[in-house]
Amino acid sequence: MFSFIVLAILVHASHMQCQNLLHRNLNIIILAGQSNMAGRGGVTYDISTGTWKWDGVVPTQCQPNPSIFRLSADLAWVPAREPIHADIDARMTDGIGPGMSFANAVLTKDFNFGPIGLVPCAVGGTSINQWQKGELLYEQLVKRAQMAQQSGVYRAILWYQGEADTLSQEDADLYEARLKTFFNDLRSDLNAPTLPIFQVALASGEGPYIEEVREGQLNISLQNVKCVDAKGLPLEPDRLHLTTQAQVRLGKMLADAYLGFMPSSSTTNNAPSTRFSTSVPRVLIIAQFFRGLWMILTF
Repeated sequence: MFSFIVLAILVHASHMQCQNLLHRNLNIIILAGQSNMAGRGGVTYDISTGTWKWDGVVPTQCQPNPSIFRLSADLAWVPAREPIHADIDARMTDGIGPGMSFANAVLTKDFNFGPIGLVPCAVGGTSINQWQKGELLYEQLVKRAQMAQQSGVYRAILWYQGEADTLSQEDADLYEARLKTFFNDLRSDLNAPTLPIFQVALASGEGPYIEEVREGQLNISLQNVKCVDAKGLPLEPDRLHLTTQAQVRLGKMLADAYLGFMPSSSTTNNAPSTRFSTSVPRVLIIAQFFRGLWMILTF
């Protein structure tokens, strides 16, 4: 009986230490946009069933990592695993996106980076107008980002959107101005006026005005907004969505852009900028071990 009490105390202490460390040490990366950010890699149409299906293939570069977490739809931090937008872009069939490849690449290239908290917010088929301040998607993004900030420091926004705005000449022509407004409003509401934003220039589109939208993306001139060009990356048979391997490649491209841009002493919001210890994942593992052992012994 005494051993059970001691073990229970260790479990509780380890869990509390884990939560305390986790809740102040995450490098927050916001993922937003439409379907190619949410991820459609490996998703194809099954003629026999008349449904879209994900093949379930997760490349090595997108495998779970004890240092990578995601903010779930109910605002809880959980271990990140593909498809990371499954409960966010829930009306669609999600597959591989660039988020996990990005996070794994950052951790591989910078051993001292520390734990990453991904905040998935992307929703397929959405136009830039649906991401303007006051709209549901915008307000949800801000809410999720502000909740995430309680657990760490904003590091970047990864933005991949615009395919839906290639359907009309008017939307394509107004895209750059609308995108600037969105970026400025979002930084203001997050109290992070210099927050780095890495936007992806289109590889495809739903309509004929792809180049017009791309021009707006490539020409945008805002401080700390960098463009990563996806043009030429392989597409699924629908000619709209990036393949799994294309998403892996895009994640690495975004990681290279991020690491090449970010100085080690950067500050992106009003929280202190630090280089976090990689010991946090070990605490998580220890806590999980004790909790599992306790469950076995008390079964």
